[in-house]
Amino acid sequence: MLTVETIGKIRLKHRQGKSIRSISRELRLSRNTVRKVLRGDETEFSYQRGHQPYPKLGEYIKDLEGFLAEDQKLPQKRRRSAQVLFEDLVVLGYEGGYDSVRRYVGRWRDEHKRLAAPVFIPLSFGPGQAFQFDWSEDQAELDGVTVKVNLAQIRLCHSRLFLVQAYPRQSQEMLFDAHRRGFAFFGGVCSQGIYDNPKTMVSKIKRGKKRVFHPRFIQLCSHYLYEPVFCTPGAAWEKGQVENQVGLVRRRFFTPRPKAKDLAELNRWLRDQCVAWAMGRRHPSIPGKTVWEVFEQEREHLIKVGRPFDGYSEENTRVSSYGLVSFDRNRYSVECTQVGKTVQIKAYADHVVIVSQGQVVGRHQRNFGRDKMIFDPWHYLTVLERKPGALRNGAPFMDWELPRPLERVKSYLKRFSDWDRQFVSILAAVPSHGLEAVAAACREALVQKAVSQEIILNILHRSQDQDDHPRLELPGHLILKHEPVADCGRYDLLRLEARHDA
Repeated sequence: MLTVETIGKIRLKHRQGKSIRSISRELRLSRNTVRKVLRGDETEFSYQRGHQPYPKLGEYIKDLEGFLAEDQKLPQKRRRSAQVLFEDLVVLGYEGGYDSVRRYVGRWRDEHKRLAAPVFIPLSFGPGQAFQFDWSEDQAELDGVTVKVNLAQIRLCHSRLFLVQAYPRQSQEMLFDAHRRGFAFFGGVCSQGIYDNPKTMVSKIKRGKKRVFHPRFIQLCSHYLYEPVFCTPGAAWEKGQVENQVGLVRRRFFTPRPKAKDLAELNRWLRDQCVAWAMGRRHPSIPGKTVWEVFEQEREHLIKVGRPFDGYSEENTRVSSYGLVSFDRNRYSVECTQVGKTVQIKAYADHVVIVSQGQVVGRHQRNFGRDKMIFDPWHYLTVLERKPGALRNGAPFMDWELPRPLERVKSYLKRFSDWDRQFVSILAAVPSHGLEAVAAACREALVQKAVSQEIILNILHRSQDQDDHPRLELPGHLILKHEPVADCGRYDLLRLEARHDA
């Protein structure tokens, strides 16, 4: 085959006036080859074989094509390689080489590709028209420990401003919290939201764009007055902005891993990074303006946000005999009066609320560990009144943080054998009088150095009586001009004048 350099030499020598015969002799080429180069305009010659013979593979081609057709129906990772197909043919009696099988497999797969190279259509959005939402995963160092964090990414399609928030899970309550924080960050809501098809939003995917939505997600959309739009399964390009954003966030914010004390500190840092990026980034389709400048113009087109959505996921469960409810692999205490009843758990991103017949019977900070018991000792107060001995070794009271006056009274009472009964009696006054009033009564008893159940309750009741009977303000004409003065001498005069019969 002639090379490009050889073709160039032939034409150069012919321009210099040399004959075809002399060129053929110098370059050791046939005269027909030289004539072909000089008569055509080609600068390169290539050879393509029209038919590839397979002398040994021929009778096994039908079997090989059957294997390839079967594999074509399977996912890419489950298809057999050329080496495995070669070994399968050897079992059938094939005696040829591996290269013949490899070449045929490659040619067959090229001819039977289902789809050509992907082609995408650029999308355009007006101000306030749509936002895109997606989840991603990355790693961060929290309190010296490397952990996996789930990143909620929400992005305005027109201005390209985005917010990234880190969460421990991708559950429904986390999704609600991410929307609440995102809309507060943008100062409004777009008329449409573009999503994948996660189970926290979509219960069932129907033909086309029809979906069966989760009831709580419908409440979210109704509260903020925007229309949800879901991508076709497998068509991630329909929300390509937020898909590309995942890689940007990983390169810019999570390489190297960020370090923070907890998720709250990490989210504050992520918020600052998003603002800094938007202020320094040129908008890709509006020349001369940054992302932040375009966002300030888009903000006027957003739907204003009023009261934030009460974003919780709900679950019904039964209260155990220990006054605990199970949720997310942990157990939380409720008021002991609810034992045996069915209550509703409202799980938020950072706390848990337990409700019974519309009344809150428990509220705790959410724990994301496993097999933990989270207590509120005040939930067991009515049980303590009947079983004061539980104060000594009861699990809910091991690390009970009480006001310092109460702690000092507790330490003082421990010198008595019935200290637990006395202290529980003092604690029992908290629901009716308030913790601050009980602590004040304990403080006064400590000042007087007279600490006992009776004295503290007496001080508490006296202070309560004074508060319940305030001094009346009389009209001006009923007020005495001369206040009476106590005079014990008058009583002595009465004694002298009195006569007693013998």
